[in-house]
Amino acid sequence: MTALIEIESVSKRFVKRVDLAGKIANMLGAHNREQIVRAVDDVTLTIRQGEVLGLVGESGCGKSTLGRMVAGIMQTSAGRILYEGRAREDGVASTQVADALAVQMIFQDPMASLNPRMRIEDIIGEAPVVHGLVDAAGKRDYVAGMMRKVGLDPSVMGRFPHQFSGGQRARIGIARALAVKPKVLVCDEAVAALDVSIQAQVLNLFMDLRAEMNLTYLFVSHDLSVIRHIADRVAVMYLGRIVETADTDALFEAPAHPYTRALLDEVPRIDMRKKRFAVLKGEVPSPLNPPSGCHFHPRCPRMEEICKTGRPPLLAVGPGHEAACLFPQTGGALPEPMSQ
Repeated sequence: MTALIEIESVSKRFVKRVDLAGKIANMLGAHNREQIVRAVDDVTLTIRQGEVLGLVGESGCGKSTLGRMVAGIMQTSAGRILYEGRAREDGVASTQVADALAVQMIFQDPMASLNPRMRIEDIIGEAPVVHGLVDAAGKRDYVAGMMRKVGLDPSVMGRFPHQFSGGQRARIGIARALAVKPKVLVCDEAVAALDVSIQAQVLNLFMDLRAEMNLTYLFVSHDLSVIRHIADRVAVMYLGRIVETADTDALFEAPAHPYTRALLDEVPRIDMRKKRFAVLKGEVPSPLNPPSGCHFHPRCPRMEEICKTGRPPLLAVGPGHEAACLFPQTGGALPEPMSQ
């Protein structure tokens, strides 16, 4: 598969400036300084045409921020993101608009991402009309087609978001994203707010749409069972950095990075009822002041002195399998996870 999206050395910094009160306090002897949160730290990643790339990690690791930059909602602080070999600022205006529409985002909380004052017909149909994909006269039929595609009854398009269930609102968010005919969907915890039974329905919908429309997904989630079900390839993120990438089966069967292994060790399994779970020592470091060298070294059971100084690059540990670890673990398959 060819590369559809290339993420090249991308970083995102959020800066909190010293406010007026802080400046006055500094004049009186305080030492207030601007604070920099390193949300995404020099990430290089490729999303291939037609694949589902799962992006996993603990809350606060920067995976949602990376997803928003891929979708064009946030700008990068450093590095660049290419779509079909083009950066967003390259080319003529029409190409820029087409590239922007080609990557759409589906958010975690569908109620928060839908305008409560707009009817579903307008929520789904507004963007296609604005961008000339359909004229105003054909909007209603176009919206009806989008609703049928995601399993909704077009007769309810005159209702407001609060009149739908959580699963139905999730489908509305998917229909809105599909309405501008994208090639890539960035799904940010798209099923996390749903009941398990509804999650399965929406995940199956995602897979059906992928086959029908030849879609590519960046699927952001903290739920490893969801990622194993839907993803072709997985990237593991820790404190703003990618620490491991591999095909889904390879990563779940033989994780190489200690952090990935720790995540998978904690997944409940039927044959591990009597196991004592070993919680990772320490807390997740603050992105305001990340550790030197390997970010994971303060919590790593395999840490050596060299881990405190040099940042380990992503190196091949198997076919299509890379890990950012100086002492990767190979072999040693994990048991099968508990069925969901």
